[in-house]
Amino acid sequence: MNPLISPDEVGEATILDVRWRLAGAPGIESYREGHLPGAVFCDLNGDLAAPPGAGGRHPLPDADDFQEAMRRLGVSGSRPVVVYDDADSTAAARAWWTLRYFGHPEVRVLDGGYRRWVDEGHPVTKEEPVTEQGDFTARPGGMPVLDAEQAGALAEDGVLLDARAAERHRGDVEPVDPVAGHIPGAVSAPTSENVDPSGRFHPAEFLRERFISYGVLPEVPVGAYCGSGVTAAHEVLALDLAGVPAALYVGSWSNWVTDPSRPVAKG
Repeated sequence: MNPLISPDEVGEATILDVRWRLAGAPGIESYREGHLPGAVFCDLNGDLAAPPGAGGRHPLPDADDFQEAMRRLGVSGSRPVVVYDDADSTAAARAWWTLRYFGHPEVRVLDGGYRRWVDEGHPVTKEEPVTEQGDFTARPGGMPVLDAEQAGALAEDGVLLDARAAERHRGDVEPVDPVAGHIPGAVSAPTSENVDPSGRFHPAEFLRERFISYGVLPEVPVGAYCGSGVTAAHEVLALDLAGVPAALYVGSWSNWVTDPSRPVAKG
């Protein structure tokens, strides 16, 4: 199943608005200013992640907590789910990945997000729907994951893609985490290059060629990490579009640097 969907294809799905910014106004404010009809706001920090700590800034939520959150948002296992954010699918990809990890069979990302929906003339509303309780059952293990040890090993024995901006990979700047740099052996592959200026994903062949240039080849294990497991989920989605299965280091850099014995590379 194509993990992307266009505005004309949304249909009768459960719609989750996952607008979120690392810095800036909370996504709920954008939701209240206007959203897709029937969409329910899904909070990335509260619904798609456990509280920050040693596991990172956005660790995986507990299965029971995630199940409770999704049921509250009206998610059922037998009904398709469409997720969207402002445009580039960074936050929506985390929702896609987390739902897939916990076993939802049909989750799709609105390619181009809210911006594309509006630009193509589809209606928006400020009305918040009355949501019926869903029946989704969370079953962990639907997507491959990496812990810190496995991520470090993959950087040496396979391909570990760093989805952060190139300057963060190099260690020139680090606006969020206490240590700058990257996992030794990881390859810089900024997730911003997965999409065009409008925020829509590049075609599969473009993505395939892009990842080949980073050493992603058949039979080579692939994983991705970022700062806290959000943009890396976008990388995993782009790899999926390119026909490449990939594991996600959910804790990512924010987990890696909690242990001072783990090596850090720069440059």
